[in-house]
Amino acid sequence: MPVPPWLESLLSTAFFTVCRTHGDAGRGECNMYCLDCKGDAFCFYCRSFKHKDHQVIQIRRSSYHDVVRVTEIQKVLDISGVQTYVINSARVLFLNERPQPKSGKGVAHICEICGRSLLDPFRFCSLGCKLVGVRRNGNASFSIEAKNEGQMDKSRREGMSKEEEELREGSQQGIYPPTPPPPPSNARRRKGIPHRAPFGS
Repeated sequence: MPVPPWLESLLSTAFFTVCRTHGDAGRGECNMYCLDCKGDAFCFYCRSFKHKDHQVIQIRRSSYHDVVRVTEIQKVLDISGVQTYVINSARVLFLNERPQPKSGKGVAHICEICGRSLLDPFRFCSLGCKLVGVRRNGNASFSIEAKNEGQMDKSRREGMSKEEEELREGSQQGIYPPTPPPPPSNARRRKGIPHRAPFGS
């Protein structure tokens, strides 16, 4: 399955509303999302009551836009191709695209979907843009299994090429005897440790 069933719901959920049950509490804003229930956002206190043993991620805010920490989301989703940012010493990515005026001519990297300028050579500015890209082109995936298989194939290929290289080197060594290292040059050789003459008494 290229797109997990909870992703669209996550991207369309309204976060940071006040919890109806725990609105008066200190942590009563709805910034949690349950991947198992695929429902509305909920607060820290609702999590301990209703979602104790579920897969839950916490949404954070950056300049009025919803972000999620890379360490949380990469456990359940292949986020390759999405631009990440470091905010408050944590690496995060944006859930949805952010409006931006058209990029200038000097911009090296832009989002394939919305045209937003990117800092690094990524394909998408957010999870929402990657979702559109997966649906439109099909040349990207959210599946962690597919990502892991790709990495295994790559490491397998690298391992095989290394073995082939070693075999090639080994076969060459079998044909030609190893050449001995050149003898050390006497031009710069020191005679030994210099000793002072004994002091006369």
